[in-house]
Amino acid sequence: MERTQASAAIQALPKRAGGDEKELLRVVDAVIDYISKQGCRYFVGPFETTIEGDAETLWKILKGAEEVCYQEGSDEVALYIKFASNRKKGVLGIEEKTSKFAGRF
Repeated sequence: MERTQASAAIQALPKRAGGDEKELLRVVDAVIDYISKQGCRYFVGPFETTIEGDAETLWKILKGAEEVCYQEGSDEVALYIKFASNRKKGVLGIEEKTSKFAGRF
């Protein structure tokens, strides 16, 4: 079976009773660390992290990101996900979408 190529963007917003901004960032950093160890191409942006790979693998990573939040002590997790796939020709990659804007802040 041919694997469907995909791209996903995830924003994790973990919540913890009495948590503060430092705690939120600690958990988000743990999610990004988890994503970085999954073997897919990824790009960390200011609001979300984009990952690329086959669709089945990306869905597993997205589910794993939720679990990381709970393992890190979150009481509640909101994941905002954008997902794109194309069985015939794949999807535009991170570089194709962003290279013309490199270095612009």
